Amino acid sequence: MVKKLLFFALLYVGQSFAQDNLNRPFFTGSLNFSLGLNENYVLFEPDDDEYLIDFTGFFFRTGFGYEFQRKFAVSINAGYDYHSRYSVSAIPTYCSLKYNITEREDDAFFVEMSYGKMWRPSSRYPDGNYYGFGIGSQFSGENRWNLILKLDFHRKGIFGFENNRIDSLSFGLGFSFF
Repeated sequence: MVKKLLFFALLYVGQSFAQDNLNRPFFTGSLNFSLGLNENYVLFEPDDDEYLIDFTGFFFRTGFGYEFQRKFAVSINAGYDYHSRYSVSAIPTYCSLKYNITEREDDAFFVEMSYGKMWRPSSRYPDGNYYGFGIGSQFSGENRWNLILKLDFHRKGIFGFENNRIDSLSFGLGFSFF
């Protein structure tokens, strides 16, 4: 018990002597595109209508969060996902935890994990869980606006699909506003 009190006392003293407060709220948004292998593509057979890589979906996300000491950030997010390959729409609501691996001024390279609930606008499939993991870079911009480039893995629990889920890898372009 004494060790815990000492730890928190040192943490408080360190915080109070810090030169500037780096905790700050933010708003974020992104648009992701998912690509996949075309199941109808046949290797070494010329066909003008088929490509090896095919567009499989897009995801729009927005959220509010709070960054702690420029290393950790927590956010609450919502979005709209559309998987064109399956004609499936979903509305994920989730919490994210972001950790900046490296930083230089306001630029950062980070990892992000997400967990939440995925809502289905139609009754064709039931609601399920949502999981996400991503890596990305944030580039500082003008007037507190930042550009974000991300690579995300998404898992949506939807019964009726292979292994009762849809997995996707997406490329994202987004922003944050501090």
